[in-house]
Amino acid sequence: MEKLNSIIFYNIDKAIRAYRNYAQRQLKAHGFTITIDQWLIIKAILENPGITQNEIGDLVFKDNASVTRIIDLMVKSEYITRHIHSEDRRKTNLEVTDSGVKVIREVQNIVEKNRETALEGVSKDEMEVMYSALLKISENCLNPKK
Repeated sequence: MEKLNSIIFYNIDKAIRAYRNYAQRQLKAHGFTITIDQWLIIKAILENPGITQNEIGDLVFKDNASVTRIIDLMVKSEYITRHIHSEDRRKTNLEVTDSGVKVIREVQNIVEKNRETALEGVSKDEMEVMYSALLKISENCLNPKK
């Protein structure tokens, strides 16, 4: 029977979790209260004006309930505003506030340093191979061949 540490997907998940925990600790150590998930959602809104909550969930790999909870917290923190869509009351328009933009700018150097630390000792060639392999894995799972 194979061991957990020999399963590639276990190790991918382990690396992602280790990175997220490290990144969150670094934000906290620098005095920020924003979470990695909040950062991801603000970035998603900034990069995709008019994005819906469902689309945000797909983009950041969160279920609708989690996205709603995170957005509620960010509205309270005044990082984003939420307005009912003028044509469809079931939809909401999300906008990043000046405060939200400011926090994204302030944490950018920490985010870049986190990536640098996580990728220390990983060569450019290894990065290219890893990136290519991860894209193939995603494609295989999203569009399996019969």
